[in-house]
Amino acid sequence: MPSPTHSAPRVAVLADSDTRWKWGALTARRLRPDARIDGYLLRGRATPTVRQLGEVGARADSLREISAAGFLALMARGARDRERAGCEVLVLACVGGAVQAMLHGLAHVWRTPGTRRPVVVTGYVGVVYEKLADGLLLRHGADVVLANSRHDAERFRAVYRGVGAADGSVVECALPFLGGAPYEARGESAAPSPRAPYTVVFAAQPSVPDSREARTYLLRRAVEHARRNPAREVLVKLRSRPGEHTTHIEELPYQKLAARLPGGLPANCRLVYGNMGEVLDRTDLLVTASSTAALESLHRGIPTAVLTDLGIREALGNHHFLGSGCLASWDQLDAGHRPEPDPEWLARQGVAPAAGASGGYERAFDAARERVAALAAADRLPPLTPYYTPRTAPGYLPGVLARYGLDERGAPLAGYADGPEEAGGIRKLARNTVREAARGAYRHGVQRVAPAIRRWGQL
Repeated sequence: MPSPTHSAPRVAVLADSDTRWKWGALTARRLRPDARIDGYLLRGRATPTVRQLGEVGARADSLREISAAGFLALMARGARDRERAGCEVLVLACVGGAVQAMLHGLAHVWRTPGTRRPVVVTGYVGVVYEKLADGLLLRHGADVVLANSRHDAERFRAVYRGVGAADGSVVECALPFLGGAPYEARGESAAPSPRAPYTVVFAAQPSVPDSREARTYLLRRAVEHARRNPAREVLVKLRSRPGEHTTHIEELPYQKLAARLPGGLPANCRLVYGNMGEVLDRTDLLVTASSTAALESLHRGIPTAVLTDLGIREALGNHHFLGSGCLASWDQLDAGHRPEPDPEWLARQGVAPAAGASGGYERAFDAARERVAALAAADRLPPLTPYYTPRTAPGYLPGVLARYGLDERGAPLAGYADGPEEAGGIRKLARNTVREAARGAYRHGVQRVAPAIRRWGQL
């Protein structure tokens, strides 16, 4: 596809981690396929590295790092001069607190009557298995809140109605990154193919499970599966390298746990990185504790197992797969069991495997595309009105906003108002050096100091 011209509609995407950038950029493409995409990475603990951005594979016409105050200043300028800095659609691909802060901050900078503002869109990067009410109410106030399935859309509307908030912003669609070639079923005795040998992929998660014992157990079982099946290849798919952060903090990286396994990894078992879609291209069985990767796998018709070894618990997120037909243990997989997904469950989750399903999946974005186009064509949009206000949540909202440098009106707190984003010379070098040092200290604290303190507290 040729790069959009300057006359093309413009979509801005603000993201605060690698997975949210992937969701936001691909959502923008689904909503406005002909648009120019301007990407902004919100500075914070999970700001993605160049390697992470390359791995997720979501491209933009421009991309730069920015502070919360700097982004709000940019949006204020865009409202005054849409030809210079404006956009038609803004996708907020951030954690709930950041979305709420941006909604209040944007309401403040667009407070002048008659301001022409973009359509504000937000949603979730994957499976919503925890903090449903909290996350949804933090996203309330956007023009469009995308639900990745019929199941989610029903839950989202119920939460908004339950607090007396408008639910018209909820629009059903699907995860924007489902796709890839349908899986061609084969046995281990099949003739050699470009995907040989038979490949089992364990899709690890940064924070689930969260204990050393549980994470070591899952890794050990994957390794044992490789030793039991020397003709297979077992891949442990990791999200980030040590020192990098993704959507969730990883305090116990599997790389370090693997280095401590007695006997190490067998020859047919290895740790891998890379784009999930490319890994799925060679996958014959996907195994996970509870990952959005399971939906990607199921969409392509790949045999998929969601582990029950550690129980079926809300803290793990595997309760989301109740009724899916995918729940299984490593013991069952070792014995040759292959889960069979339930078609009705798949349909409710916005997953469309089998021949001819791709057309149905593409149509999943029609309603969202039409809603956004209608709002963008309006002469004026109403002011942003989040459910949380100093009146409805006086003991909660100020703390959420303060984390992003805003007061309860959405205005920058003293010391947070940004100057020019592109400082030059020594000033820019000093700022970047301090920022990198702060990130390094933060990561050291998260990965080394905090776990040690918790261990000491358990003595």
